[in-house]
Formats: sequence, C-alpha cells, structure tokens
Amino acid sequence: MHISAIETGKVTPRFETMLELVRVLGYDVLLVPRDLVPVVQSLVRDHGRRETHRTDEEDERPLYLPDEKEGPV
Repeated sequence: MHISAIETGKVTPRFETMLELVRVLGYDVLLVPRDLVPVVQSLVRDHGRRETHRTDEEDERPLYLPDEKEGPV
C-alpha cells in the first residue's frame, strides 16, 4: 500500500525509495548541468527514434542534432 500512498500524495517518499522505483521501471536518475539538458534530451530522443526505425544504413550519425523548431544551424 506504500506505492498507493505515494501516488495519492499522502506520503512523501525518501530519495532511496524513489530511486528504487525508478530503477525497477528500467530507468535511472542522472544529474545533468542545466546548460547540457538540451544535449541530453536530444540524445534521448534520437535513441528512441533509432529503436523504432532501425536500419543498417544509419551506422554513423552526429551525437547532437538541434530540434526541428530551432531552425538551421
């Protein structure tokens, strides 16, 4: 019932508890310098795209691509 109490806001979990929950879901918690957040977000988005659209022709790609909204570099 502890998870239910966390979900409803009755209990504020300790950091260790949140870390365990995140890891059980197959994720991890990382502290990233604020100015590098866009780079990390781009890497995560690219990783998701590569998992869903995997082809052998995409062996080499840049590590960081700007968002489409930002316009040309």
